[in-house]
Amino acid sequence: MTFAGARVIALDVGERRIGIAVSDELGLTAQGLETLERRNVATDMARLGALAEQYQIANWVVGLPLRLSGRESGQAEKVRAFGQRLEQASRRPVEFLDERLTTVEAERVLRQAEQSRQKSRRAVDRMAAVILLQSYLDRRHGAGGPAER
Repeated sequence: MTFAGARVIALDVGERRIGIAVSDELGLTAQGLETLERRNVATDMARLGALAEQYQIANWVVGLPLRLSGRESGQAEKVRAFGQRLEQASRRPVEFLDERLTTVEAERVLRQAEQSRQKSRRAVDRMAAVILLQSYLDRRHGAGGPAER
């Protein structure tokens, strides 16, 4: 199911938190939404499903944690399983995108913005999702190759 002019939501999936960003209606810019504190699969899927409906998204972009060598990490297997479950639950396609260095970049951006350390854990996850989504949007609009599926 796709929607004309639909948005995209990107997720930075971690063990404890999920950073969430959404595109604008034109698919040009990414904005941070929230950082979801993970509870259990059913609760996480319910919240993400509600966001999918609220923003009428066409698809998900999920950051895939690869090693610097480009090989998949142990966490990547968990993220792929999460993505498959999300795709089934939301009936919207999931695309995986290399997220190497997004957290490092997010921390750099937040340091420059002088966020306090207490606030920055949640902000880092959300900012990583924004960076991931902006990279995806830029590629989709011709500034790079296709996303990894």
